[in-house]
Amino acid sequence: MNRAAVAIPEKLFFKIGEVCELTGVQAHVLRYWESEFPMLAPQKNRAGQRTYRKRDVEMALRIKELLYDDQYTIAGAKKKLSSELRGASKLKVVPTETSAPQPTSPQALPTLAPTEATYAPTAAPEARATYERQDERQATTAPPNVTEDQRANMRRLALQLRELLNILNAGDAPTGPQGK
Repeated sequence: MNRAAVAIPEKLFFKIGEVCELTGVQAHVLRYWESEFPMLAPQKNRAGQRTYRKRDVEMALRIKELLYDDQYTIAGAKKKLSSELRGASKLKVVPTETSAPQPTSPQALPTLAPTEATYAPTAAPEARATYERQDERQATTAPPNVTEDQRANMRRLALQLRELLNILNAGDAPTGPQGK
């Protein structure tokens, strides 16, 4: 592959003109790609202007590479990107050093009881809302051909992540007689 190095500035958002300069394509081309490639979906601000994130710029660069450098058709580039994204989203569950037998059925997995630390008011509400939106998006975009074993592994991973979040939130919770 012929990947030319493009330095993407460390910014949160990019306007369409900036993305045009970075990718070397015109704005109407980017808008067309948005209609053809669902994985290129910049948000719009209150004024209705497109705001691209770094991952959107990277996706536009990848699309340009597939179409212009590798000579893929639109349909071929869609398939290639879909397979790349599917491959990148596969999780590898690494067993812990203490190789205790792990439950394999979803019913055998322990559930977390809500604690005060889970809903600590000191945690940033905007961060919590961001993670909840990501969870909703990911829940609707789960791969269709996931085996039960893979589901169990993902549930274990989610459980471990929730436990870590509880530990982090517990560190933010007030301690002492006033905190109870």
